[in-house]
Amino acid sequence: MPDFTFAVIYLIGSFLVLLLLRVPISFALAFSSLSTAALLGIPLMAVVQQMVQGIRSFSLLAIPFFILAGEIMSQGGISRRIVLFANVLVGRVRGGLAQVNCLDSMFFGGISGSAVADVSSIGALIIPMMKEKGYDDDFSVALTVTSACQGVIIPPSHNMIIYSLAAGGVSVGRLFLGGFLPGMLLGFSLMILSYIYALKRNYPKEKKYSLKEALLITKDAFLGLFTAVLIMGGVISGVFTATESAAIAVVYAFFITFFVYREIPLRAMKGILYNSLKTLAMVMALIASASAFGWMMAYLRIPAMATELLLSITHNKTVLLILVNILLLLLGMIMDMAPLILITTPILYPVFVGALGMSPVHFGIMLILNLAIGLTTPPVGSALFVGCAIGKIRMEQVTRALLPMWGVMIIVLMLVTFIPEITMFVPDLVMPQQ
Repeated sequence: MPDFTFAVIYLIGSFLVLLLLRVPISFALAFSSLSTAALLGIPLMAVVQQMVQGIRSFSLLAIPFFILAGEIMSQGGISRRIVLFANVLVGRVRGGLAQVNCLDSMFFGGISGSAVADVSSIGALIIPMMKEKGYDDDFSVALTVTSACQGVIIPPSHNMIIYSLAAGGVSVGRLFLGGFLPGMLLGFSLMILSYIYALKRNYPKEKKYSLKEALLITKDAFLGLFTAVLIMGGVISGVFTATESAAIAVVYAFFITFFVYREIPLRAMKGILYNSLKTLAMVMALIASASAFGWMMAYLRIPAMATELLLSITHNKTVLLILVNILLLLLGMIMDMAPLILITTPILYPVFVGALGMSPVHFGIMLILNLAIGLTTPPVGSALFVGCAIGKIRMEQVTRALLPMWGVMIIVLMLVTFIPEITMFVPDLVMPQQ
């Protein structure tokens, strides 16, 4: 039987080689896990059972509901109403559409919980509007892509549910609350940067709405925005769980879309279900294969070895936090968010939560914010790909425009990392631990 050192090298090495060969991540995780088990003489059925066990959690039922609710709302006219509502609030500022771009992502992120959904729906509206008003193409796309990252931090976010599962049952309600201030801090920071750009490049203001027009737009947008209030209010008050809140969000979104707004016919539900199932299949395949990979890592004691390695470098919490942030930023450039949460949480959680006493909620928000930046970076940033496709612009052009925005995002990341109160103030105020 091969020794564990060789098995560790083989598990990680085969996975990295498959990634470089552009094998889909879920297949790469599954193959590495199964072949390592065969190498060690472990029955392959044990690995398959771990894959099944990984997606049998009741908490994961929230993910398909959130995906479906977001898909319904992104196609049902809610995104257009959110853009108009944001325009009422901040459109009169210099570079008003850039401010609207940041603010509508804040609102829509609180509904869809997905950066890619935000870019797809809001971006399809706001990018052409910005280009028509004279905003630079690269700036329009770069701002849309980076502001969309609020969607994975501002609750509800299915990535927080995945982290809760990977971390062994961290409170989803406290995670949702912990994302509020970091997400808003990111949004407002990008608004400040946008204002500086607007002054420098003389971007235009938007038209002023009369009080009657503003009230009508606000009333029209309220029903869509109330989805986030419904979800968060139920979870925080304890009336229903995150899974139940997601199911209620689907029913509410369906009713508002097809019986109140009525911008799309009921037959459009077939396409919505198809798109939702495609997304769900990818997410669940990733979770299943990552569960098997995580089980193999635990069997080989990789989390324990990682803890010993990191603590052998230094016991200084500040240095370790800087090192892990650099590591996560680099990993986010080559892998998608969901598998990284499932792979890195079992490795890093014992170090920062177990050994250094970091709050599980604070660590989770830091992790997710880190990986959210990866959604905007080449070569595999999914939000960046979608933004470039919508804006009909090459990735190289957008990457140059992204540099100052990455700087802002990293500053926010450092603030969230080293000032725990930014994350913990709201959950400790609203849902204090007993």
